[in-house]
Amino acid sequence: MNAAAVARSIAPDAALSPPDEGRLVVPVALGDWEAAARALHADHRLPLDLLWATDDRAASGSFGLHAAFALDASHEWIELVTAVPGADPVFPSITPRVMAAHWYERAVQDMFGLTAAGHPDPRRLVHHENVPPGTWPLRKDFPWDAKLPWAAEPHPLATVEGEGVFQVPVGPIHAGVIEPGHFRFSVAGERIITLEGKLFFTHKGVEKLLEGRTAAAAMPFVERVSGDSAASHALAFCQAVEAVARCRVPERARVLRVLAVELERFTMHLHDVANICGMGTGFTLLAAGGFRVKERLQRLSARLFGNRFFRGFVLPGGTARDLGAPELDDIEATLDGAWAEASGLFQIGLESDSLLDRLETTGVLSRDAAWAYGAKGIAARASGLDRDSRRDHPHAAYGTLPLRVPVRTEGDVDARVRIRLDEMAQARALVARGAAECRRSQGAPWSAPCEPADGDALGWTEGWRGQILDWVRFRGGVIDRAVVRDPSFCNWPLFGELGPGNIVPDFPLCNKSLNLSYSGTDL
Repeated sequence: MNAAAVARSIAPDAALSPPDEGRLVVPVALGDWEAAARALHADHRLPLDLLWATDDRAASGSFGLHAAFALDASHEWIELVTAVPGADPVFPSITPRVMAAHWYERAVQDMFGLTAAGHPDPRRLVHHENVPPGTWPLRKDFPWDAKLPWAAEPHPLATVEGEGVFQVPVGPIHAGVIEPGHFRFSVAGERIITLEGKLFFTHKGVEKLLEGRTAAAAMPFVERVSGDSAASHALAFCQAVEAVARCRVPERARVLRVLAVELERFTMHLHDVANICGMGTGFTLLAAGGFRVKERLQRLSARLFGNRFFRGFVLPGGTARDLGAPELDDIEATLDGAWAEASGLFQIGLESDSLLDRLETTGVLSRDAAWAYGAKGIAARASGLDRDSRRDHPHAAYGTLPLRVPVRTEGDVDARVRIRLDEMAQARALVARGAAECRRSQGAPWSAPCEPADGDALGWTEGWRGQILDWVRFRGGVIDRAVVRDPSFCNWPLFGELGPGNIVPDFPLCNKSLNLSYSGTDL
């Protein structure tokens, strides 16, 4: 079934417009919200990829509530939309039926003051100890530069009681250079019974800061949502902007964008495999060698884009500049050399029984849990969920380039390592094919005018961590509301599944095997 047929089955009386840019908007009454979401998720088995709110009180006196469900087989999304009264902002929680909504709904409560009635865990999420109650930062009447008074709101974490049970607090300040996050273990000996995390210590207000900006002025903020995913976040956001502007991106630019995103994927997977197998286990040969090879890729980025993090290249309408034959040769030579050395290095590790003993059966995420939580990217594919937005929702030049999506079923740290290695090989093949296409199209246009007027759209890509999905609405040529969703937001709750049953010393392996972004979550 396509999106229109599914929509008719759940909302036969809804006024539907034709699908636009792979998205079908389905308006439903607030009283039908929970039933419609349940039907899409449970009956049609559509994953929830995004849930967000809008402050529409100036126009309609209500808030908007939106949820995007994916039809991967037909390359479409269904966007459910309902209105929540501004005077009584309460909506029925869909979390009891669609578990992947649990963090989204709590974030909507914190940022807009909408109450998710019936949510099984209504604790504050983004706002914990230091934000006063009644603070709704994404409402239109909240100034972006507001100074909040100090608050000391208690934020209870789950506890386990019993003889021989202890709590182990970790963070929010860590021994390394990572951002702040608090993890609370309940343990019996070294065995983890429960694990709960608390994030959002450094909320940046990115979505608020994007309001009122042009698409071009928004790009520096978007690229820094998570600094290690600059090209991927830029691509997702630009595609939303281009859908609103009805901008046709030149074919050459589409291929050039693939080169940037796949170079970013290769680089960060290389870092992760070295970090998991080397720093996470003490196999320091892999860490030292892997990080040394990664440095070549970051220097390549500096040569191509003027910075070490693939930033400033993907822009609305195309790319910031073209890449000529010498640069394409540099890309291929650097990538081939990096792959030859890194693959040989990591093979040494994967033939080590002592390393495999640490990786195999550690941090297992079941397929059912991955589906229920709405896991994205590596975490999902290593647990048997065959989803990849490059194939399922073709964009840039991915629809014309050969792509094989690696999937495993073990769901453990070892599976997540091997998925990364497979994706590094795939990225190398995509870059080689893309470079060949660029040589054939030398001299073709690589940018187009892109001036969005009024409208809204989704934009997406499969970043190296997983699916990035944005929604942007323009009014009068500037951003009225922007929603930026990094895959880390979906995958952080997975630690509650990965931790229990493992021993405390294996938690760093579980953590590194996901390598989630604090910054990409705490917008």
